[in-house]
Amino acid sequence: MDILKIRADFPVLSQTVYGKPLVYLDNGATTQKPLQVINLLNKLHAEQNSSIHRGVHYLSEQMTEHYEEARKRIQHFINAEFSQEIIFTSGTTGSINTVAFSFGERFVNAGDEIIVSGIEHHSNLVPWQLLCQRKNAVLRIIPFNDKGELILEDYKKLLSSKTRLVAVNQVSNSLGTINPIKEIIELAHNAGAYVLVDGAQGIQHCKTDVRDLDCDFYAFSGHKIYGPTGIGVLYGKEKLLNELPPYQGGGDMVDCVSYEKTTFNSLPFKFEAGTSNYIGAIGLGEAIEYVKNTGLENIASAEKELLNYATLKLSEIPGIKFYGTAAEKASIVSFLLDNIHPYDVGMILDKMGIAVRTGTHCTMPVMDHYGIEGTIRASLCFYNTKEEIDALVKSVQLAHQMLS
Repeated sequence: MDILKIRADFPVLSQTVYGKPLVYLDNGATTQKPLQVINLLNKLHAEQNSSIHRGVHYLSEQMTEHYEEARKRIQHFINAEFSQEIIFTSGTTGSINTVAFSFGERFVNAGDEIIVSGIEHHSNLVPWQLLCQRKNAVLRIIPFNDKGELILEDYKKLLSSKTRLVAVNQVSNSLGTINPIKEIIELAHNAGAYVLVDGAQGIQHCKTDVRDLDCDFYAFSGHKIYGPTGIGVLYGKEKLLNELPPYQGGGDMVDCVSYEKTTFNSLPFKFEAGTSNYIGAIGLGEAIEYVKNTGLENIASAEKELLNYATLKLSEIPGIKFYGTAAEKASIVSFLLDNIHPYDVGMILDKMGIAVRTGTHCTMPVMDHYGIEGTIRASLCFYNTKEEIDALVKSVQLAHQMLS
């Protein structure tokens, strides 16, 4: 890849912060947007904005066509069998909550069990807790070791005839662990359970083929893969989605409405109540095209090289401790310096123009496992450079000297 050309696509990267060149290493929280996406969003707002599906006039028909084309782009990107298996939501959290409600209403009863991994983001933990409270079901947790790897032998023991669903992330947002989700899915299916994969931290780093994985649900967010905020995707197998009741009621998700009874629209519209974020969906489709044109193989190779370089250079700093040292990792580095609070380090890095994330990263149980309050997380992506990592290392060394 031509890194200068790539970085030119992302105008935010060329700015300065406190007189220092911006080094953006908070890609796990949100990725920056390329000009191709930004320009399209501006054009849609300025020239073509109109509510989809319900209008017979030119603008509405044009916007509807773009919206449904975006759905097809995403279908092909994750290799879903049908375009109607792609449901637009507000994001990963919205997708998971949709499944937690709709699947829970249809399939979960008192005494049933839901399994989640111990390294989940709160958005793939709390909805299942709420479901279990609502239905008097039981939540089971897959433990993990100090490297941040799930203990699959313990997972196998948790599976039983009571297991209704397993919810697991593709990649841990706080530790970077790449989970063996294909094996996890196969074991769950052998036990008669369904599987939801939280792909928020996986979709942008590596090829995802939902049919090869054989997952029942897959969720991800647009803003994690260089697209707009407020838009996400829920993939579900067509047969299964048809069995589930709708999560929300309103316009576009209905077939026939009377005071006595309402019947529901077909897929995917049954799960897209109200005026959807159609411009966001189209922007996500454009972001997907950008990733395809760049090449996921190229992205994965660049990010692996950056991860190895960052780990090597940061490990030379005295007093540093890494959290998340799994054999299979995405480009996320979480660490602490001696007994220095991560927030204090983050504040100094900020003044040096370095944007990292500090805190629990919405994974409080993970931090409890290690007995810490949080970590400093540098999350890298393909538009970052080794020079930016050098700047990070230099700033961490300075923070260590100032605070130790």
